[in-house]
Order: sequence, then C-alpha cells, then structure tokens
Amino acid sequence: MPLDRRRSLRKGHDDLHGNAPDQSQAVLLLIDVINDLSFPDNQDLVRRSVALAKSIAKLKKRCKKSGIPAIYVNDNRGRWRSDLSAVLRHCLDTRSPGREMTRMLVPEADDYIVFKPKHSPFYATPLQTILDSIGARVAIIAGVTTNACVLIAAGDLHVRDFRLFVPADCVAALTEREHRRSLDVMKDSFGANTASSLRLNLARLRKQP
Repeated sequence: MPLDRRRSLRKGHDDLHGNAPDQSQAVLLLIDVINDLSFPDNQDLVRRSVALAKSIAKLKKRCKKSGIPAIYVNDNRGRWRSDLSAVLRHCLDTRSPGREMTRMLVPEADDYIVFKPKHSPFYATPLQTILDSIGARVAIIAGVTTNACVLIAAGDLHVRDFRLFVPADCVAALTEREHRRSLDVMKDSFGANTASSLRLNLARLRKQP
C-alpha cells in the first residue's frame, strides 16, 4: 500500500520496524481532507468547507505544538498508483470544489500520509503499524464525512480500544442532520468525546492513555 511518510527521521529511526520518529499516546487522524468534494448534493458541504478547514488547521497547529503527530488518511481516488502529488494536483485544480479546503490543509514535511482504498482507515493500509510504532492509544479524528469515513474510522478505532475524540467543529457531513446524527452514534456507541476542539487538553492527551 503506498505510504509517503515524508519524515525527517531522527538518527537511528530510519524505518518502522518497531520504531517511529514520534512517540505519543495521542495522534491526530485527518480523514479525507485532501478532497475535491465532488459529491452529489455537495453544495452545503462546499460552502462550509473553508470554515471547517480553518478549524482543522488550528487544531493541527495546536497538536503539533503539543507534540501530537498528524496522520493523513486519505482516499486514493480508486487508483493504486496514486501518490500524494497526483492527489494534490487533482484536488487543487481550479475546477475542484474542494480546492480551498485542500489548500489550507496541504500536508507538511513532518506529517504521515496513508492512502486507503476503501472507507476504513485500516483496511489494506499500514495505519496499525504506524499507530503501534508511535505508541498511540488516543485518537483525535477530524475530516469528512461525519456519516461515512469519519464514522467508520471511529468504529475501527473503538474496536481496537482507542480513546476517541471527534471534535464537532472539525468534522462535517453533507447535511447538518447527518452530521449531528453521526456524532450522536459515535458518542453513544463508541464513547467518543464530541466537544469542540477548543476544549481539548492536548498536552494531557499526549501523555495519558
């Protein structure tokens, strides 16, 4: 499965065979934020995408300041030969409804990148290996859409006994009704904390399981 970690690795940590350049109890998972948003009935989501991207960008900046690594888990657009540059090129095209969201959330050199072929972030991807190597037991999920890939990611992490945070201001669905309904499912069924990202104590999460 294609993986572009794009990491400046610390000395002695040149692979993921039991090692990763980051050690943190918590990680930030960015689900499908590099996205052209070319969905049917996408008008509301596109209109809200810039505000969503601003919230996610602020959360990511706070996470990095607290030592919490960011892992992009992104759709590969149905092509096993897709790479980050190709996906970015497509989503940043002037014809892409998601170009502004993508522009605001372009991965940085010290971020992890995982491409997924299906909705699940774990199916046929190296995500489990990365999480194990980092030592993560807490997941903060941001991205789109709340009622599809975000919801499936939360379920996958729940069955792996992760403590979950899905900030309501950092995820979105095609409609507000779908968004709220899915947040309720994650809160009630998976034990996710869905409070605003502004309420997250990131320094504490990084150190605590």
